[in-house]
Amino acid sequence: MSSILTNNGAMVALQTLKNVNDELNDTQTSISTGKEIGSAKDNSAVWAISKTMESDIAGFEAIEEGLAMGEATVAVASAGAEQIVEKLTEIKELIVSAQSENVDHATIQTDIDSKVEQVEAIISAAQFNGANLLKDTVDGTESSLGVLASLDREGAGGTVTAVEISIDAVGFESSLDLASDLTSITDTDSAASALEDIETFLQTAITGAAALGADAARLEDQSKFVAELVDSMSLGVSTMTDTNMEEASARLSALQTQQDLATQSLTIANEAPSSLLQLFR
Repeated sequence: MSSILTNNGAMVALQTLKNVNDELNDTQTSISTGKEIGSAKDNSAVWAISKTMESDIAGFEAIEEGLAMGEATVAVASAGAEQIVEKLTEIKELIVSAQSENVDHATIQTDIDSKVEQVEAIISAAQFNGANLLKDTVDGTESSLGVLASLDREGAGGTVTAVEISIDAVGFESSLDLASDLTSITDTDSAASALEDIETFLQTAITGAAALGADAARLEDQSKFVAELVDSMSLGVSTMTDTNMEEASARLSALQTQQDLATQSLTIANEAPSSLLQLFR
């Protein structure tokens, strides 16, 4: 049945055109913004997951900065510890040379005193941003340096727990008190005692330097892991929310064609009632 009051064909064509226009607008928006899911109304579940992951990414990026600071602090201390080992080795050479009777023990002791002062200076200067891992306390109060290393999340929206790497101070300030504990050389007997002392100090320094080296390697590995984790999480968020430009381009072309066809269909449907006038001529 045909009617001059209700144009069913035009109504259907108009609804089709509106649907096509809505899809076309969505596609154009996703292309211009680069986001297929840019708000909660696009896909609330995926949007919620992506926002949680984005917050975690921001947290891990901050952790990367903290790890870099920790690496620098340990690197300074490690370099200082290795330099101290070298100075103690030089002191050992001087002490060994003092084992003979026909040497100037006073001159040797003067050289040793100079190197002892160098060791003390290294211990005092090996600090980064106020943190010194060679002393007994890192900052005057704490015996270790805590470096934020990771964020552990239980479940999709569960509790987030901060995980730290603890770097212990090696305590050279007291364990390498050469000025007080190293025997002064005046003769071969005192030189023999000093040799025993320096061996103990040298082993202490080597152990401390090795510990700092291990800590530096651990922080470096953790920093690499966090960087890779951030990249992986960013890729995951991109896969969920970013626009696939190839698909969007093909979709845009198809919708533009559908829009043209829907417009033509609406035009034809709107002209249908006028054909009824032919019945009355």
